[in-house]
Amino acid sequence: MAEASGSFVVTAFEPVETEQQEGSVLGRARIAKTFTGGLSGRGEVRMLSVGDAAGGPASYVAVEHVTGELDGRAGSFVLQHAAWDTTGVTIRVVPGTGSGELAGITGEFRLAVDESGTHTYVLAYELG
Repeated sequence: MAEASGSFVVTAFEPVETEQQEGSVLGRARIAKTFTGGLSGRGEVRMLSVGDAAGGPASYVAVEHVTGELDGRAGSFVLQHAAWDTTGVTIRVVPGTGSGELAGITGEFRLAVDESGTHTYVLAYELG
């Protein structure tokens, strides 16, 4: 399994809708990212989220279309995000979504955010 690492910045966060419910806040947003490092390019995210009654994070699901170069190979693929509360997130490459030189890609994307707010990632992947 190969690994690519680097960082990313969120370049746009566009709330599409927010809905207050009893005990929770439901939201939908569009997010744009720019990746640098072993993966360079952009990500377009569609996210559904729920926050607790105070507006704090509770969970989210999202799909992210990533376009660019991965270790010098051009193409695109989709990541699926799933997070429960603030204890962690699972992000995986959706099988069958790779295109170009990234056709057949599978793998897992791990992210971290440090105390300064810097986002880093490690993408462990295989090309089929």
